[in-house]
Amino acid sequence: MPTPSKPAACPCGGGAFAACCGPYLAGDAIAPTAEKLMRSRYSAYTLRDEAYLRATWHPSTLPAGPIVDPDERLQWLGLEVESALRLRQRKANLPDSPDRDTVEFVARYKIGGRAHRLHEVSRFVREHGPGAARWFYLDGSFPNK
Repeated sequence: MPTPSKPAACPCGGGAFAACCGPYLAGDAIAPTAEKLMRSRYSAYTLRDEAYLRATWHPSTLPAGPIVDPDERLQWLGLEVESALRLRQRKANLPDSPDRDTVEFVARYKIGGRAHRLHEVSRFVREHGPGAARWFYLDGSFPNK
């Protein structure tokens, strides 16, 4: 399956792709927050950008095999980031660290003609290295609702 062309509107819903997730996926900028990284990773999934997904996944939890199946007939339909209030309530139970964050989201997709929802609370860690600090995806859990 060919790689989709870059869209005019950002798949994450944040406006124009060129001003939203585009610079992160192109390597021209580093996502400054865990939420922006999560949004850019959603956009990378919609564009089947394996290289970006691997580069933004923390090495300690990075899968050995492919992240994206180029033959999978999956269509991403939209992303919703959960409310800041719910996130603050959830974070109240976590150790306070400026280098750790969580982002709760619901991504909708269609596969085999059936619509599905992926509801995840993703954990991120920020590492300081040469140049700028960089956020990485660690893992996610799936809350019961």
